[in-house]
Amino acid sequence: MKAAEPDKRKWFHDYVNPDITISYRVKELTYSGKTKFQSIDIINNERFGKCLMLDGKIQSSEVDEFIYHEALVHPVIITHSHPEKVFIAGGGEGATLREVLAHNSVKKAVMVDIDKEVVDICRRFLFSWHQNSFDDQRAELHFADAREYLEKNDDKFDVIIIDLPDPLQEGPARLLYTQEFYRLVKQRLQPDGIISVQAESADWTELENFVDIVNTMASIFPIIRPYQAHIPSFNSLWGFASASQKLDPGKLTPEEIDVKISTRISRQLKFYDGLTHQAMFTIPKHLRLKLSKTRKVITDKEPISIY
Repeated sequence: MKAAEPDKRKWFHDYVNPDITISYRVKELTYSGKTKFQSIDIINNERFGKCLMLDGKIQSSEVDEFIYHEALVHPVIITHSHPEKVFIAGGGEGATLREVLAHNSVKKAVMVDIDKEVVDICRRFLFSWHQNSFDDQRAELHFADAREYLEKNDDKFDVIIIDLPDPLQEGPARLLYTQEFYRLVKQRLQPDGIISVQAESADWTELENFVDIVNTMASIFPIIRPYQAHIPSFNSLWGFASASQKLDPGKLTPEEIDVKISTRISRQLKFYDGLTHQAMFTIPKHLRLKLSKTRKVITDKEPISIY
């Protein structure tokens, strides 16, 4: 007897571009609504568990969010000799904050997210992401536009982590991927500081934004290191980039990284270690060629946007 087909009405469609759509079957709808800034859906999928969607785009899933968040956070914090003060732009689920606070040298983590409603909903429904990181005494939470916050505050940070949603045309993050924004970030960074950025898909069909973000960062910082990790729930290789005036995560050996992890991080990691670091920063030839040939710089007047 032929198995019954899943109910075709219960699918969440992430429109990647005009030619590609990724669909997630909705086992259960945990939450659906709209905030002042964006739509938010939390669905339950048989393979990935709970999934957070903002403006129709998947942000993270219960099963594999550790890959994304460990990849975003640990390479740059490990590269710094003694990071004490960290700034996080975005990161509403609280998982980026969770990973930052796992470093025992961190004395203060300032997280700025524009959407209080999203953070409140994540605190309520996504405990396995934040694990009460918002309540850590080292955490300082602000609800504001990250760019405006940095413009109005002249604090300096050892590490700045940019964990923003996709630069949708009508979304709240479009002007936080520009040359002007990265110049501001550099001004708020200590001379020996380092930043990391979620830099959009590094998949073959979606390279343009990743390449443009990396080259825009390279117009501001002398040391720029793109890297990538496969995120199963994204169905894609995902792009990241670190940037600094002095620090180069590409120079660390696997052995050095493993020693730093064992002495500086308070718990066992599930994804990141020395060999993983080496693999992420080993960029394949086609991507190296694309990065070397493309020199577009994203500006406030000509920002990027995705579908």
